[in-house]
Amino acid sequence: MAANDYYSDTRYDGPGQYSGGDDFGSAVQHAQSHHSSEDSSLFSSAMNFLNERKGEYQDPSRYEVDEEHAVQAHNAMYNEGNEQGRSHDSGTVGAGAAMQALKMFTSGGSSDGGMDKNKLIGLAMAQAGKLWDQKEGAGANMSGDKQSAINNAAEMALKMYMKGQGGSIGGTGGPSGLMSLASKFLS
Repeated sequence: MAANDYYSDTRYDGPGQYSGGDDFGSAVQHAQSHHSSEDSSLFSSAMNFLNERKGEYQDPSRYEVDEEHAVQAHNAMYNEGNEQGRSHDSGTVGAGAAMQALKMFTSGGSSDGGMDKNKLIGLAMAQAGKLWDQKEGAGANMSGDKQSAINNAAEMALKMYMKGQGGSIGGTGGPSGLMSLASKFLS
């Protein structure tokens, strides 16, 4: 059994007790591999959030991505300077993190390789956790909470993945859809 097959058939039973179906089971492990495990329970809660909403994602209109907002969020999170006194909300942190995850994922910055949706979601959650800590530590005024930022990142990453795959929630799909989506967002 290949390593990827193992992860797609398992559930995460560590801190936070992710207990949902197997569609998102390995995303928590991917997130932990890119960020400290102190956010394990937040990652697990985000997977439960996605699982509760899984039925909604069968409708193609549910995975539309506000491209302008996503690009602006990415710029606000990664390309602007001094954070002292700036304000950020959990939606902006989540969107910016998901965009950075897509950028890393499609440019080979994801050390895991492959085009698995759980890798993209995990990377987005890890980026959201890091961003929240960095922005808060740099003196930014944060509204919302870290859990909401991680949930938003996970959901946007899933939407981007589904949009790039033509709406398929299952499987790993090919790289061309995500590459096209990344070039559209990050050009």
